[in-house]
Amino acid sequence: QVQLVESGGGLVQAGVSLRLSCAASGRTFSSDAMGWFRQAPGKEREFVAAIRWNSGSTYYAGSVEGRFTVSRDNAKNTVYLQMNSLKLEDTAVYYCAATRKFPSGWGPDYNYWGQGTQVTVSS
Repeated sequence: QVQLVESGGGLVQAGVSLRLSCAASGRTFSSDAMGWFRQAPGKEREFVAAIRWNSGSTYYAGSVEGRFTVSRDNAKNTVYLQMNSLKLEDTAVYYCAATRKFPSGWGPDYNYWGQGTQVTVSS
């Protein structure tokens, strides 16, 4: 089992930055990569970004590439999502998840999920 705990969400104004964290514990060696997904009210969950634990290779959704940066700290078993120039449409619950497949933006490829952290962007 892998336990994932997200943090760092909040209410922010459009244009500012926010960094999310995802702390992993348990059998973290069973996953090769971590991903971030988000789900806005009334919408389906969508892939945001992924990163491989060993190489640090990254993979982004086109909608966030250039604004969001995913990174990891292997010593802390923590993955980050730096979100810059936030827009109203970035409002969503953000989830981190663990997978053995990289790159993948498909939710069913991810075996473990956190509870999510709310990000609300206001005008």
